[in-house]
Amino acid sequence: MRIGVLDVGSNTIRLLVADAEQDEIVALDNAKVRLALGEEIERFGAVSDIHVAAAAKAVRRLCRAARERGAESIDVFLTAPGRQSGNADELVAVLTRAAGVPVRVLSEEEEGRLAYAGAVATATFGLPERIAVCDVGGASTEIAVGSPGGDPEWIASVALGSVRLTARVLDRDRVRRTDLAAARREAESTFANLEPPRVTAALAVGGSARAARRLVGPKLGPGALAEALRLTATKHPRTIARRYGVDRERARILPAGLVLLAEAQRRLGVPLHVCDGGIREGAVLASLEAVAA
Repeated sequence: MRIGVLDVGSNTIRLLVADAEQDEIVALDNAKVRLALGEEIERFGAVSDIHVAAAAKAVRRLCRAARERGAESIDVFLTAPGRQSGNADELVAVLTRAAGVPVRVLSEEEEGRLAYAGAVATATFGLPERIAVCDVGGASTEIAVGSPGGDPEWIASVALGSVRLTARVLDRDRVRRTDLAAARREAESTFANLEPPRVTAALAVGGSARAARRLVGPKLGPGALAEALRLTATKHPRTIARRYGVDRERARILPAGLVLLAEAQRRLGVPLHVCDGGIREGAVLASLEAVAA
């Protein structure tokens, strides 16, 4: 079955069109539009009329692209912007009209569950019995723990992601040592009540994790994360973008994403292995299950 998934997040709106059968996902098309809705929500509490209109335009175009690719089903959802914005109801209504299908808001638990399913389905190595999946987004971070063969048994979410942390304490073009220390304190305080169950392996999904892989490789232990943070703290985002092939806007929020990945890794106690799959792949599998039912 050919399925389209449109993920309206705090930093980007992303489209995945894929053929899916049982646990196999074959990606046919990927597209994204960067809008940084989370930064507006962090600074002003809501999404401006200009950016609501821009999001609607992007959703309309991406849904049209999914239909042109032959998608039989299109799932459009909001993640943190739908939970955190003061005008979330308006945003959902406008995007529903633009998409031509109902737009839903994922709960924190749903977001963690879908990211977990997508990571497990696309992992490139044999997974042990107890694993965690960490998804650092633009405005929230989810950690899910369970066994690879089933749904996660433990899910936690904190309302802090790379966009929000950058807006709070970091300069987008120059990372000062004092600002970096403040970012670490903010992350530690936000994660203070998280006590994940013990795991023997962990997967990382999301844009920050994929960008970190470009800098230091796919295994993000304490040393690799420290090196990635050193690189982003000592080089201008333009240099990071040019040298490592990271999107320039991603490079500007990457230090914050690395701080959050490091805090999650410290609490899990095992290295994070970066996966290509995540929430959108999980949503493809969920759509397939819904049709089969």
